[in-house]
Amino acid sequence: MSVEHLYLVTYDIADDKRWRTVFKLMHAYGEWQQLSVFQCRLAPMRHAEMVFRLGQAIHNDQDHILVVDLGPAHSLTPTVQSLGKRRFLAIERAPLIV
Repeated sequence: MSVEHLYLVTYDIADDKRWRTVFKLMHAYGEWQQLSVFQCRLAPMRHAEMVFRLGQAIHNDQDHILVVDLGPAHSLTPTVQSLGKRRFLAIERAPLIV
């Protein structure tokens, strides 16, 4: 079994249509945290697939995406300060029903 890593993905997309495309795409890979921020728990192949699909969705000269690898998800306890109405919880491994 591949080791899953926890990723924080943030993006700044110049065009509203491309922003919506990226937002919808990211829902397939992680959990929405706030406006342009997702938390993802991914094995290497899913990570590579996500990066490839994001690269196809953006314009490199106008848009910017950061994918921050926080480390192995099974042994990681992220230290996050969360202020306001929504509390940050690291994504837990869950069964995938196909």
